Amino acid sequence: MNKGTTKLLQAVVVLVGASALAFLLWVPHVEGRNAHATLFQIYFEDPFLAYAYLASIPFFVALHQAFKALGFAGRGEGSSPATAKALRTIRLCALATIGSVVLGEVFIVMSESDDRAGGVFMGALVAFGAAVAAAAASKIERKLHGTS
Repeated sequence: MNKGTTKLLQAVVVLVGASALAFLLWVPHVEGRNAHATLFQIYFEDPFLAYAYLASIPFFVALHQAFKALGFAGRGEGSSPATAKALRTIRLCALATIGSVVLGEVFIVMSESDDRAGGVFMGALVAFGAAVAAAAASKIERKLHGTS
């Protein structure tokens, strides 16, 4: 991979991370039941929001590892042990994200609500994206080790 491509991909990773962080911070303020709530009510009286913030940590760790792996690739160290370790971390973070989504889905389904479909669908989308990321990281990691 040439330097220009890796820099572009690193910029995309940073943009994805910044967008996700902005989404996590902005949505609770405009979401239906919190539209007229105080900051205390939004951030300290909603256990699901606290869980969503904790569950997002593996996502941001995976983005950091992707940024590092792209940096290794840009320096010509794409098949180094450090790259393999970053890919393994990305795979584990994706699996942790899937587990967090499953627990969040259980929380949504068990809670008293008349509108679960949106949350369940969004969770399914996140889990699918994380599964794709885990599969891609696993495939690339195997390719680096020379097995198929």
